[in-house]
Amino acid sequence: MPRESKEKLRRRADEIVDLLKRHYGDAECSLDFTTVHQLMVATILSAQCTDERVNMVTPSLFKKYQSVTAFANADPDELARDIFQTGFHNSKAKSLKNSAQALIEKYGGQIPKTLDELVKLPGVGRKTASVILGAGFGLAEGIVVDTHVGRISRLLGFTKETDPKKVEQDLMKIISKEDWIKYSHMLIYHGRAICKARKPECESCFLTELCPSSRV
Repeated sequence: MPRESKEKLRRRADEIVDLLKRHYGDAECSLDFTTVHQLMVATILSAQCTDERVNMVTPSLFKKYQSVTAFANADPDELARDIFQTGFHNSKAKSLKNSAQALIEKYGGQIPKTLDELVKLPGVGRKTASVILGAGFGLAEGIVVDTHVGRISRLLGFTKETDPKKVEQDLMKIISKEDWIKYSHMLIYHGRAICKARKPECESCFLTELCPSSRV
């Protein structure tokens, strides 16, 4: 099979995104939050943990710690116990406390609105920063690449990479910037509903004709 040209790849990507919009037009971040800092906390907790479990933990957590200052002043051991169910609780508690302290010291308790500033905060990597910017501020500085996004993007022939940063670089070249935020949310929905990791339901997938990995 001849290699797909960049122009053809972009056209196919546009078609796929349009179809995704028809089916998942209301797709949004599945983490529950009311403030951008709460989103930051929830995203840090979501590492190696499902959003569903994080959403079970955060209601009581946000009731107990109601501000950036509250997290900054939290007792590390107590905070770790409060988030125990999300896994890696000690390291996550350290990230939550240290990032809150950094926000107060450097930004007056406010969340910065650039990727470069966010990734310098303890516990905040590029993926977390992109989630904060996209879901919190509606700013597209990158594409969030979680397991669903990486896996399905490879199946769609958008990338051959496995490293999230390299996957993101490939996607940013072919996905229109105006769709960067939505793309991730829609692929996550699609991965949960149809393109499941263990057994993709290709026979019921609306992307079959555009997907080089389709089994139909």
